[in-house]
Amino acid sequence: MCGLAGFVGFEDNLALAKMANECQQHRGPDNQSTWQDDYLAFAHQRLSIIDLSERSNQPFIKGNLVTVFNGEIYNYKELQEKLEKEKNVQFNTTSDTEVVVEMYRHYGIKALDELIGMFAFAIYNKDTKELFIARDHFGIKPIFYTSTGKTFAFSSELKTLTKIPGFDKTLNPKALVSCLNYIWISGNESMFRNCFKLPAAHYLILKPGKSPEIHRYWDLNDKKRYEGKTEAELVEHLDNVLDGTIKRHMVADVPVSSFLSGGLDSSLIAVCASELNKNLSTYTIASSSRDKAIEKMPEDEKYARKLADEFKLDHHEIEISPEIIRMLPQMVKTLDEPIGDPAAINTYIICQAAREKGVKVLLSGMGADELFGGYRRQKATLLALKFNMLPGFIRSLAVATSKVMPVRIGSKGFKFGRWAKRFLSFVSMPLDEAYMRSYSYYSKDGLKNLVTQPFKNAVDDLHQEHKNIFSSKYSYDKVNQICNTDINMFMLGLNLTYSDRASMAASVEVRVPFIDKLVIEEAMQIPGEYKIRNGESKYILKKAAEKHLPEYIIYRPKAAFGAPIRSWISNDLKGMVDDLLSEENIKRRGFLNYPVVKKIIDNDRKGIEDNAYQIYQFLTLELWCREFLDK
Repeated sequence: MCGLAGFVGFEDNLALAKMANECQQHRGPDNQSTWQDDYLAFAHQRLSIIDLSERSNQPFIKGNLVTVFNGEIYNYKELQEKLEKEKNVQFNTTSDTEVVVEMYRHYGIKALDELIGMFAFAIYNKDTKELFIARDHFGIKPIFYTSTGKTFAFSSELKTLTKIPGFDKTLNPKALVSCLNYIWISGNESMFRNCFKLPAAHYLILKPGKSPEIHRYWDLNDKKRYEGKTEAELVEHLDNVLDGTIKRHMVADVPVSSFLSGGLDSSLIAVCASELNKNLSTYTIASSSRDKAIEKMPEDEKYARKLADEFKLDHHEIEISPEIIRMLPQMVKTLDEPIGDPAAINTYIICQAAREKGVKVLLSGMGADELFGGYRRQKATLLALKFNMLPGFIRSLAVATSKVMPVRIGSKGFKFGRWAKRFLSFVSMPLDEAYMRSYSYYSKDGLKNLVTQPFKNAVDDLHQEHKNIFSSKYSYDKVNQICNTDINMFMLGLNLTYSDRASMAASVEVRVPFIDKLVIEEAMQIPGEYKIRNGESKYILKKAAEKHLPEYIIYRPKAAFGAPIRSWISNDLKGMVDDLLSEENIKRRGFLNYPVVKKIIDNDRKGIEDNAYQIYQFLTLELWCREFLDK
């Protein structure tokens, strides 16, 4: 797990490479190095996980190929054997980096078909001056790039590219409306018009004097394969697939630890991993008693503690009571983009605590909700189809009641009021629009009212993007259609993004066994009726987990990996809201209509609406502007 960067065509490529090492040092504290010739310069920051010796430092040079690599190839030992037998390759290290280089040397682009893991890497041919860059199948590891025609640069983090002389800081309207609508940025664009993310499952080729060429190398196949299988057959097959991925993700030359929320996903990963590592250490976040008094938070620590005791895990509990006023600006800088999910702070705190105990690798249960129908909004969107079959007067009464229902009673949040308002905001929409609205913070008209004129057209672009993704696959299976949308939207744009940036800021590698090429290919062939069944979310995964976990974990109520954001907005951040979101500041930026912003804040404080996330994102956006635009 590392950081990387490369620069072509600048006045001083090497100086920029050295700048990248300084800027991204947290991604690889074990070693920072550069390499250059008369065409380009590479920078690499190494977090040593496999082959800890200096011989595997990067940029890695072998023959005519130079590479910078970020990630882990979990099947690298099998690929090494293949290369030794079929191509008589002699290896100088025991690293997966050298395997990637030799796979590319002997198989070219087809090498990508054989890699199982998370990766972002660049390979440069010194003889032909050709640069090849690739990103893993689901976008677990990041790559930003920018090109002017005469110059080209790429890096693991956006902040690195913004330091390039002449970097174009023109705002990207679609990214701006996306970060407001979702609280994260969809697609492959960045907040800047001429800076992009290499899409997941794509590679880029740059040849001297040519523009970059980008191609897709893999796509999820939505053909029906498991229809007619019995439930028992599906459960057994899924259990075998999960067993394989967890074994793959334990490959390392340093100890591997695990997140443990006490929920199904992380518990399944941790318990199965403990069968391979009897001394497995686990880490759980707990909320402070003050925040719990204001906002009901999941009892993760109770469940995690009980499970850890039962399976004799080396368990660590970390209370999250951050100095949020101090941490929020730093987190905005860490995340590179205005991402308004406070779960990023949780991730950073827990990774930082683990790192202080010497941990370099943590397993995460991320991805299971997207694959197996674990989110409430997924079930709610399908429930909306049934709601619309009710008599009209019942539906009208429900809508009218929700409008006067509070979201807070006194100082306590009223969760049912929040859920009812959100559910009734999308029940009458077509399925694709309803699903988008289920995790959007604004209606289409509401978003257009929020932003100023230069950004209104981008709202239509945002909705078209979602429609295209939703309709692209699994039209015959509504559950898998929703799951596929989450894989390409929510998982990519939010969960993987904040996890990588927050964990790497603490110099910790997060591995995601559920987001494995083989697991996702198999999971997305399971019919949706086995994912959400008789109102039970993740039905098939829970059945597979019964072999490994106690029922009190498998069938506990769904709990999000969140933070007490409503408590923060009402208390710690109240002064910051009044300061940063003043009429003067909002009008100076020119993005948002101040009367709409003021109404959102006022209605939240009155308890009429639950707008905590919207307000938190306004703060995030303003702080991002101060960090990335004003400086």
